[in-house]
Amino acid sequence: MNNLETKTINFLLADDHSLIRQGIEFLIEEIGFEGEIFHASTLKKVLETVGVQQIEIVVIDAIFPDGNSLNIIAEIKALKPEIKILVFSGVDENIQSIKYINAGANGFLSKMSEEKEIKEAILKIHETGKYISSITQNLLIDSLHNRSIINPLQKLTERELEIAEMYAKGYGNLEIANNLNVKQNTISTIKKRIFDKLHIENIVDLAELIKNQH
Repeated sequence: MNNLETKTINFLLADDHSLIRQGIEFLIEEIGFEGEIFHASTLKKVLETVGVQQIEIVVIDAIFPDGNSLNIIAEIKALKPEIKILVFSGVDENIQSIKYINAGANGFLSKMSEEKEIKEAILKIHETGKYISSITQNLLIDSLHNRSIINPLQKLTERELEIAEMYAKGYGNLEIANNLNVKQNTISTIKKRIFDKLHIENIVDLAELIKNQH
């Protein structure tokens, strides 16, 4: 495949299913890349490998037994800013892909994709440094018109956001009520509204959302 013979590219394939990793390895070899292909089945192993090996492209799943790769994309980029990250995942692209791009991934590809598209994504990541599928492209365009896709906190009013930030810092209903000089049951009502608007169920999710937007 044109000038790939002379291009040595080391890949890290990160997925907790070895069949997925083997499948991607097969496609990489079919494209004709030279170089080493490393495997990782946990996020811990991903960070270890990135730390000690010369890796150009990481193909990584979204969800691992030891966590969500969303949390380590920024770490990989901090360690080695030049590494290209392609998220290859079964999570719903319509809902999730923007989050990963926002976290620093260079591309997002659904596991439902045909082999041809997977090859194209790997080539694009190598040649241009990014791969954006048509679904994610449309989401990005939409998000320019509707910022709340990228930052769901923008659905909140200023008062709701203020209260959400206090919950995230560990304040309870009573403390927040006293702080803002309102009744405790008013705070409970606002809390329910915050959870409904953000489609979350607990304070842990809320804290995570706020952390990801800062």
